[in-house]
Amino acid sequence: MPLIQFVTHDGNQYEAEIETGSTLMQGAVDNMIDGILGECGGSCTCATCHCYIDEPWIDVTGRAEGSEHEMLDVVREPRENSRLSCQIVVTDAMDGMVVHLPESQY
Repeated sequence: MPLIQFVTHDGNQYEAEIETGSTLMQGAVDNMIDGILGECGGSCTCATCHCYIDEPWIDVTGRAEGSEHEMLDVVREPRENSRLSCQIVVTDAMDGMVVHLPESQY
């Protein structure tokens, strides 16, 4: 299982092993990572799993497209590296990935 590091807006760091094939959102929720809510359960309809992917990992996760890209219009403080974690399927290549969390999902 890849070990993924989550960094909160105020610099607190948490690590979580997330099962390959699971979504980043589900792994964060299962590991009780504060800042990822996933209120819609991962159906890309609420944007409460917004996160920022560290630039070196963008090639691994890809960029938001389609409905995910449209949903990012409603998040607070969107950035070029914004993603909805419910749309990122964890792979072994993500071991060591760093994900930053916004100050608030609302």
